[in-house]
Amino acid sequence: MYVLSTSCQWRYIPRTCRPEVPLHGYLQRWQYDGTLARIHHALYMECREQIGREVSPTACVIDSQSVKSAEKGGRIDPMVTCRKKIKGKKRHILVDTVGLLLHAIVHPADIQDRDGGL
Repeated sequence: MYVLSTSCQWRYIPRTCRPEVPLHGYLQRWQYDGTLARIHHALYMECREQIGREVSPTACVIDSQSVKSAEKGGRIDPMVTCRKKIKGKKRHILVDTVGLLLHAIVHPADIQDRDGGL
């Protein structure tokens, strides 16, 4: 699971949740047992139906983006892209023709686009 460097903003957690509730543990379990994927799929199908498209896409587009890493602890992420010489990460995303996200994955920046697309 990809977690942003700011993690969860505690002010957005509902007041009904106690501070000791392990919210990250729930998210990890939902990721592991497929609950998050099922939620995403259900919302994805609903969005396509609402705009009048078939539930299953007939075409999609894949793209990648190199992202510089923030300096953490006095060092920068050592992975460097081959041509652009960017230190950081590379994101590969798969979207349908409407622009809805099908899949996203984060790799080290030194991975080739042909390998990340697999």
